[in-house]
Amino acid sequence: MSPEPLQNMQSTFPLLSVLIWLPIVGGLVTLAFGNQRAGAARWFATAVAILTLAVSVPLLTGFDYATAAMQFVEDKAWIPAYDIRYHLGADGISVALIVLTTLTTVLAMIGAWTSIDKRVSQYYAAFLILEGLMVGVFAALDAVLFYVFFEGMLIPMFIIIGVWGGPRRVYASIKFFLYTFLGSLFMLIGLIYLYLKGGSWQLADMYALPLTATEQMWLFFGFLVAFAVKVPMFPVHTWLPDAHVEAPTAGSVILAAIMLKIGGYGFLRFVLPIVPDAGAEWAWLVIALSLIAVIYVGLVALAQDDMKKLIAYSSVSHMGFVTLGTFIAFGLVRDYGNTDAARLGLQGAMVQMISHGFVSGAMFSCVGVLYDRMHTRMIKDYGGVANVMPWFAAFVVLFAMANSGLPGTSGFVGEFMVILASFQKHPLIAFAAATTLIIGAAYTLWLVKRTIWGEVGNAHVAELEDINPREAFVLGVFAAGVLLLGVWPKPLTDLMEPSIAHLATQIASSKL
Repeated sequence: MSPEPLQNMQSTFPLLSVLIWLPIVGGLVTLAFGNQRAGAARWFATAVAILTLAVSVPLLTGFDYATAAMQFVEDKAWIPAYDIRYHLGADGISVALIVLTTLTTVLAMIGAWTSIDKRVSQYYAAFLILEGLMVGVFAALDAVLFYVFFEGMLIPMFIIIGVWGGPRRVYASIKFFLYTFLGSLFMLIGLIYLYLKGGSWQLADMYALPLTATEQMWLFFGFLVAFAVKVPMFPVHTWLPDAHVEAPTAGSVILAAIMLKIGGYGFLRFVLPIVPDAGAEWAWLVIALSLIAVIYVGLVALAQDDMKKLIAYSSVSHMGFVTLGTFIAFGLVRDYGNTDAARLGLQGAMVQMISHGFVSGAMFSCVGVLYDRMHTRMIKDYGGVANVMPWFAAFVVLFAMANSGLPGTSGFVGEFMVILASFQKHPLIAFAAATTLIIGAAYTLWLVKRTIWGEVGNAHVAELEDINPREAFVLGVFAAGVLLLGVWPKPLTDLMEPSIAHLATQIASSKL
């Protein structure tokens, strides 16, 4: 296997560095506003987030869609004694996730405009710093740099949940931190081993490093634990519902829309290219766990009485498609030599990641709209919301349809691609995966029926006011993303296709 397709396409302007450090520096400046100038802190932090989104646009306009090479590359010595480098770059996969990050951060911050009134500057600063660190994860081409960003982003999210969360926020934040931190230690051990064996921290060098079957197996399980917790996969998913329930609305939006994707991204960037033979051998395990997540966790969602917890379990179920599409590719390439189907599965996994970013972010935003008005997330406290909030109800129903996988929405595209690829591996796998169309519709429509439709549930619901222009803007952008990706996914798939094709060739290449 040759690392040539990942060779540098050097950038004259440090675009990725700006995208990482602009929000981080902006977050530190936001802290200086203190508690006395909350309004100014909000405006400044939101302006920084909007500027970061604007700076991310050249990633799309200046991107060469015809190559799998890393673009916008920056490569400087960082810790020369250990050959650790400040090495950044982006391919189509990275670009899609970076732009999703910058867009969602703006929407989350605008959505939280009035919901936080204590320690406002610290709250917005935490989100900006978190944004910069997440962009760093998607852009890092040095393993140590990746690990620093990967661990660093835990800190602002830990603070966001622990300071501005609900009544059990301390429990939820500590559980979130311990799960993700302990899981990533296994990844660190694996990265150190690869460095000691190959003498380089660069991902491209790790891709080319020959490894025995035993080495690959141990590395595979080290990476699996780290990224499975992040996705999160069954059975290490239990931290997510607690974190979502206790997190403030904007925290839930970022957690669901971006941070969960880092687990899927880790599988694509580390497991598939570095340990392809172990991945092929143990793909059945990940496929089985993915199907359990799709079916069992979907049924768990059906039993929830808290809106946020229901959507959190829904996220675990839908993210099962990401891992299913990723690992079904091994069998399609190795067992059947069907590279086209493998690419379809990998594309489906990536489209599902982007789609889930829009849909889950939108649904948590909708819960936040209701919570800001009634300060309860319990389904039984609502009923007949459509009678008093018709515009809001229209958005909720759209996002519910997307969450159910309705054709014409983004929720259908990625799942359909993964099911189609799975069918070419084995019809039973496709059938099991397709049950999400029934289970997902069951818990989502059951939620809508009990909260949105019917007679007005009580006097508190009767007093609700429909969404204001700020809320309509946030939900409108999410709705545009859901519909655009649902009816016209081609720009996204074209962006990622060369990188996905190269990934398929890496899967096909044995290191034994």
